[in-house]
Amino acid sequence: MTLRIDVITIFPDLFPGPLGASISGRAMERGLAELNAHDLREWGLGRHRSVDDYPYGGGAGMIMRPEPVAAALRAVASPSATKILLDPGGVTFQQTIAHELAAAEHLVFVCPRYEGVDDRVRDMVDLELSIGDYVLSNGELAAMVVIDSVLRLLPGAIDAQSTVSESFADGLLEYPQYTRPANFEGATVPEILLSGDHGAVDNWRREQAQARTQERRPDLIERAMYTPPPDPKNRKRSVRARRGARAKEEEG
Repeated sequence: MTLRIDVITIFPDLFPGPLGASISGRAMERGLAELNAHDLREWGLGRHRSVDDYPYGGGAGMIMRPEPVAAALRAVASPSATKILLDPGGVTFQQTIAHELAAAEHLVFVCPRYEGVDDRVRDMVDLELSIGDYVLSNGELAAMVVIDSVLRLLPGAIDAQSTVSESFADGLLEYPQYTRPANFEGATVPEILLSGDHGAVDNWRREQAQARTQERRPDLIERAMYTPPPDPKNRKRSVRARRGARAKEEEG
């Protein structure tokens, strides 16, 4: 199955950008995904194809109007699409969400600009995502981060083993990695990695991952100790749950 990805933006020329290179680029070349960027101004209002206006109540900046976004979503999103708004107030993007999205059939990203979107746009999407506690000048960069994270998880994009032992795969940061030379200016590779004892190496890596996580991201430790790695069979559940909750609200 080819993952379909559509991006709604006022700067479609930004895509594919870095997504066209390396792992993400190869994933699309292999037909694992297709990426299309759509100019929001196609659905803009009036002679100038306007997509924004001044905020009610006053304030700095411009707000993206709901009508163009609604029209774009109606035109682009399939019935199976997961519609995503990039927004600082959204759920923080994590590896578990990347796995969920990688199991989807169709993703549609709405990329805000200016001071954000009219709040009624939030009712049009299934998921609001933030890539961190900071503000960008646009949603396109955030969308690229999410898309890159998803593309590399598609079956056939990279060696499956690479996604099993990397950072966050089991809730921990990745263990230290080494390559040749064994001795670089007095800094040596740990002897255990040269021993050929695979069981001992696995134990060492687990211990090092826990120690590194405790030192650098102690907030992850408790979750790692009690939460198993994501089950591929269950990756669609959380997005579906969000859709179900939204449907019930609309029925109410």
